[in-house]
Amino acid sequence: MYIHDRIDPNDRFRERRRRARRRRRIRRAAAAVALVGMGGAFAGGATYFTTRTHHAQAAPAAAGRRSQSAVPAFRSRLPAEIRGVHVTEGLASIPGKFEEYVALSSRGLNTVELDVKDERGYVGFVGRGLPALARAVGAARPFYDPVRLVRVAHRAGLYVIGRVVVFQDPTLTRARPDLAIQRRGGGVWTNAGGLGWANEYDPRVWKYDVDVAVAAARAGFDEIQFDYVRFPTDGDLSTAVFPHRRAEPKGVTIDRFFRYAVGRLHPLHVRVSADLFGLAATRDLGIGQVPRRAGRLLDTIYPMVYPSHYNRGEYNLIDPEAFPYATVVHALRDFRRQTRGEQVRLVPWLQDFTLRVPYGPEQVVEQIDAARTMGAAGFMLWNPEGVYTAGVLARGSS
Repeated sequence: MYIHDRIDPNDRFRERRRRARRRRRIRRAAAAVALVGMGGAFAGGATYFTTRTHHAQAAPAAAGRRSQSAVPAFRSRLPAEIRGVHVTEGLASIPGKFEEYVALSSRGLNTVELDVKDERGYVGFVGRGLPALARAVGAARPFYDPVRLVRVAHRAGLYVIGRVVVFQDPTLTRARPDLAIQRRGGGVWTNAGGLGWANEYDPRVWKYDVDVAVAAARAGFDEIQFDYVRFPTDGDLSTAVFPHRRAEPKGVTIDRFFRYAVGRLHPLHVRVSADLFGLAATRDLGIGQVPRRAGRLLDTIYPMVYPSHYNRGEYNLIDPEAFPYATVVHALRDFRRQTRGEQVRLVPWLQDFTLRVPYGPEQVVEQIDAARTMGAAGFMLWNPEGVYTAGVLARGSS
C-alpha cells in the first residue's frame, strides 16, 4: 500500500484492518455480478469537478435556519441505510428495464434514483402536471410514465428519488436565450462542451425547475434531488455575463435557491436534497456549493466522492483512485466537519465504473466500508452505463 508519508498513521492502521475484513467479505461475496446496462451520458453534475474541476417575479423571502419543528411529516420512511443506484431516462424508457433494477431489491437494493430532468434539459415524462414552459421549449419527452414506475418501485418496497438537473440546461437556453447566462459581445454563453447554462440569478429559472420537481412530487416520488445546483466550472468564464446579478457571494445565491425549493416542496411531504462535488467540503471551489450552508436547509447531501476524479496528491494520497477507502474517508471527514450540528444526512455517491484503475467488487466494497466507517446514512452507486455490481448491495458491513 503506497500512501503519502504525511497521512495520519491511524489511517494506515485502519486501512490494514479494513483490508483484512474486506478480503473475508470478498470471498463471501465473490459471486457479485454486473447488472443490466446500456449506454448513457456520463452526467458531469453527478460525476466530478473537472479541474481536479428584470422582468421576472421576485423570489420568495428567505427562510431562517431549519428547526426540528419546521420539518414536515414526510410521506415515506427512509431506509435505515440507503443502498441505491441511478437510472437514466433512456434506460427507464426500455420496456422491462426499470423492473430489472427493481428486482435488485432481492439482493439488497432499497433505493432507486430516476432522472426527472437530466443534463440535456430533457424532462422524462409528459403530462398536464408539468409547467407549460417544459412543453413550450421541447423539454418534455415521453420516456416513461412516472406514476407507473413509482408504483412499481413502491410495491417492491423501494424508496424513490427524482433527480432534477438545474442550471446546465441546453434545451431551455436554446429556446429561451433570455433565461441563459449571456456571452459578452452577444449570444448565449456555453461551456467547454458547447452546452448552455441557465442564469443562476434569474428567479424564472428557479420557478421552472422547481415546477418540474413539484410535478414529480405529485407523481409520487419520495424525494427530489437537485443536481448541477452551482455555477459553471468550465468554458471561458471571462466572457460570461449574468443578468440580474446580485452583489453577494455565489454560495448565498445557491442558498437562496435551496430555500425557495424547500419552501415549495416540503409542504408536499417530500424530502429535498442535492448533489455536491466531493471537494466542496475541503475547500471553496468558487461555484457556490457550500456544505455548511446547504446543511442548514436540505434533508440530505449527496457528496460525489468518486476516487477516480481526484488529482494525484489530493488528501496527501499518491493516487486517490488507487486507494478508494482512504479517499472516501477523507472526503466524508470534511463533509462531517462542515455540517457538524446540523440535521442533514450524508449519503455519498460511490464509483462503480472504471476509468484508469480497474474497479470491481473489491473497490466498490472498499468505498462502502469507508462510508460506513464515517457514519454515512447509506450510499448510492453511479455507473454512466447503468451497469451495477449487484453483489455489493446486500446489507451488512464487513
